[in-house]
Amino acid sequence: MIDWSQIDTVLLDMDGTLLDLHYDNYFWQQYMPRRYAEIHRRDAAESHSQLNRQIEGARGTLAWYCVDHWSEQLKLDIPALKQEVAHMIRMRPYVEDFLSRLHHSDKHVVLVTNAHRKVLDIKLSRTDIGRWFDEMVVSHDYRVPKEDLRFWHRLHATHPFEPGRTLLIDDNESVLDAARRYGVAHLLTLLQPDSKADKRLETRFPGIHHFDEIMPDGQL
Repeated sequence: MIDWSQIDTVLLDMDGTLLDLHYDNYFWQQYMPRRYAEIHRRDAAESHSQLNRQIEGARGTLAWYCVDHWSEQLKLDIPALKQEVAHMIRMRPYVEDFLSRLHHSDKHVVLVTNAHRKVLDIKLSRTDIGRWFDEMVVSHDYRVPKEDLRFWHRLHATHPFEPGRTLLIDDNESVLDAARRYGVAHLLTLLQPDSKADKRLETRFPGIHHFDEIMPDGQL
């Protein structure tokens, strides 16, 4: 699926790609609404419905990913709540071997994430994946999410790469759409970002289940 001789730069998403998306889905869909109801003394079912509508309304924007925004909007310490269930953070299968091989190759390996830096810090402390990257890029620093074409222009300006020789792996197809419009030639998605959810049967981009399907050999 991947001709590694045609790749110079590897851009990797974090949540749902390197890390199991179940942690994030559980937090936003179940744990945070329950804690919101407890802290604010609200009806649990009503709070759950209200919060789902409010959060979904921001999907695709930088605010959707911003824990400072939701802390202010919901009058909660979102990073502290995330720490309460941080034990659920897990790497996806074969990720460490995949990253190690890339790290010891001639490829330039960059983490590109929409996660807020406070969330990134929590996940790096739990998984130690940061040691495998040449650079780590957070979309909040560019003030636009990866779904926005401006992100890719700003990424290229600060971390130059050749789009035609770049591979992006991301579970979010809206992100892959934006990267394709920018000219990134090699694009892959994940078929089961959340290990507890059903496998996606149809994707608009080539998909893998686990990284052993595209594992670089030791000669890169």
